[in-house]
Amino acid sequence: MGAVGMIALWAVLFLAGHFILSADAVRGAIVGATGEQPFRGIYSLVALGTFIPLVVAFGHHKHAGPMLWYLRGVAPLRWLVWLLMLAALIMWVASLITPNPVALGAPDNPTPRGMLKLTRHPGFVAFAIFGFAHMLMNGWVGDVIFFGTFPALGIFGGLHQDRRKLRSMGERYRKFVAETSFMPGAALLSGRQRCDPREDFPLLAVVIGTALTIVLVAIHPWAFGGHPLG
Repeated sequence: MGAVGMIALWAVLFLAGHFILSADAVRGAIVGATGEQPFRGIYSLVALGTFIPLVVAFGHHKHAGPMLWYLRGVAPLRWLVWLLMLAALIMWVASLITPNPVALGAPDNPTPRGMLKLTRHPGFVAFAIFGFAHMLMNGWVGDVIFFGTFPALGIFGGLHQDRRKLRSMGERYRKFVAETSFMPGAALLSGRQRCDPREDFPLLAVVIGTALTIVLVAIHPWAFGGHPLG
C-alpha cells in the first residue's frame, strides 16, 4: 500500500470508529451491556487507536501524492489562514468552557449564551475550520486527505449529534436547534439570536485562543516542520 493509501486507510478507520460507535443501535447495545462510563472508555480507546496511527502515517508521509494546488506564495491568503486558525482556537476553547445547555441536569428550557449564539457546535466548527485552513496551505493529495478528516468529523459529527439528540431529547433539543444554528453566525443574521457584548463576548476564550495561536506560530517550524501551516 502506498503512502496516500495508508493515510486514507487510517482516516477512514478514524471516522468510521466515531460514527459507528455513536450510532444509536451500536451505542445502545454497548451501553446496555457495559454501562455508560465503560462505553466512553471504549469510544476513547477506539478514537485514540485510530487517530494516533493516522498522525504517525501522515508524519512519515507528509506531502505524499500529486499536488492539487499550491497557494503558499499568496501572502494575503497566508494571513487569512492564520485568522482562520485564530477563530478555530477561540471556538475550541469556548467549547470547553461554555456549559452545554442540553447536558444532563440542565434547565428544562435552556437559553443559548456566549459562543453558542454564534454556533451550537463550536467544537465541531473548530475542527472544520482547522482542517480547511490547513488544506489551503497543503495541496498534496495525502495532506488533503489527512486535513480533510477534520472537516468531515466536524460537519458530519455535528449533524449526527443533532439527529441523535433530537431522537433522545425530543422537544427540548428541537427548541434549542430552532433558536441556534450550526453554520456560524446564521442564527444571528436571521434574527433568531441577538448578541449582547456585555454578556456574550467570550473574553476568556479569546484570550486563551489568541495566546495559543501566538505559541503555535512560534513553535510551528520546529515542532511540525517547515513554515507555519506548511
